[in-house]
Amino acid sequence: MSKSNADSSGPDVAALILRLTIGPMMIMHGMNKVRGPGGLDGTTKYFESLGLEPAGVHARVAAATEIGTGTLLALGAMTPLASAGVIGVMTAAAATDHKGKGFFIFKGGWEYVGVVGAAAAAISALGPGRFSVDGARGEKRGGLLSALFSSALGIGAAVGMLKTSRRKDGSTQTPGE
Repeated sequence: MSKSNADSSGPDVAALILRLTIGPMMIMHGMNKVRGPGGLDGTTKYFESLGLEPAGVHARVAAATEIGTGTLLALGAMTPLASAGVIGVMTAAAATDHKGKGFFIFKGGWEYVGVVGAAAAAISALGPGRFSVDGARGEKRGGLLSALFSSALGIGAAVGMLKTSRRKDGSTQTPGE
């Protein structure tokens, strides 16, 4: 492989590595909500403790979003929208579970969700790469506008969900606890 050929594949390989890191991780997070300890009932109770209503719907939507966006990212299909989904889930997690706990994940902070969200924005900026469904279809989107689109859509969706789905009294505990 010539030097110019190797250099030109760098962004494609970087996109593939990022997609194959973030995509399967998101799938596993979604599957854990469904099949992990406590299953969907446990996830629903946890979402209730975060003040999300109706918690059962949010548990299912979060699981489906994580599994769906993870699958799309791993395949490199609908990459800007898949990235937006990851950014949205991470934004919602930062604003609920990780809120007020500082930076470091070992203290419950937002470090992890911030890195995952930024990686999703980077995937959108890189574009799907050659080794992807989008690449095979000739979709080569990427760049600043793609990253801004994914970020704005993901953050906007999370803010909209949080504004319309938080318990009205602002509490984060279920009634009677």
